Amino acid sequence: MTGTSKRMAKAYGAFDRYALHTVEEAISQAKANAVAKFDETIDVAIRLGVNPKHADQMVRGAVVLPHGLGKTVRVLVFASGDKEKEALDAGADFVGGEDMVEKIKNGWTDFDACIAIPSMMAQVGKVGRILGPRGLMPNPKTGTVTMDVASTVRDAKAGKVQYRVEKAGIVHAPIGKASFDAAKLVDNFTALIADINKAKPSTSKGTYIRSVTVSSTMGPGVRIDPVLLKEKKE
Repeated sequence: MTGTSKRMAKAYGAFDRYALHTVEEAISQAKANAVAKFDETIDVAIRLGVNPKHADQMVRGAVVLPHGLGKTVRVLVFASGDKEKEALDAGADFVGGEDMVEKIKNGWTDFDACIAIPSMMAQVGKVGRILGPRGLMPNPKTGTVTMDVASTVRDAKAGKVQYRVEKAGIVHAPIGKASFDAAKLVDNFTALIADINKAKPSTSKGTYIRSVTVSSTMGPGVRIDPVLLKEKKE
């Protein structure tokens, strides 16, 4: 067994993975479980009481985390004319049109966020099958199809997290790095949960947030008591 595997085994055996915790306890435990030699990401998995097969129960959105994600976000913008310069001035890493479409068709996906002005969406659609599964397809509902290019680029650079409920009714999203202070991770988690609550479909009945698990990249999941989240919301 390698050193990393031994550290992983120790982390998995250090706590009751079925126990329910407060947000603060769960995040502290997830940080403690981050035993890899790199700065692991702290991720959240939220199971919602929705059926994504129905269009009126799709949950998606984007939120700027107060303390960012602790990483450099590479932003691609599909724009032309004045908007191309606006994107570059705001800090976009890559800007273009058909040239970027061709690069993506040839296998290039070295970016973390993708923004487009409306007039470019016909071209962007040509690589939708590549961008979509990676969660990179620009969409008006997440604010990434917009004429307000500058502020959208700045938000992406600051750590704006896009989320979308998956087929199983689960939302996965990062809230920062294991090296973050626990208080900052709690702030980021709270901002994410608040935004997901705002995105609740009117057709969703019964319990909306059914379970929440937080984990580091290589660590086991730590469960948060969803009842406590409801109490905090109220």
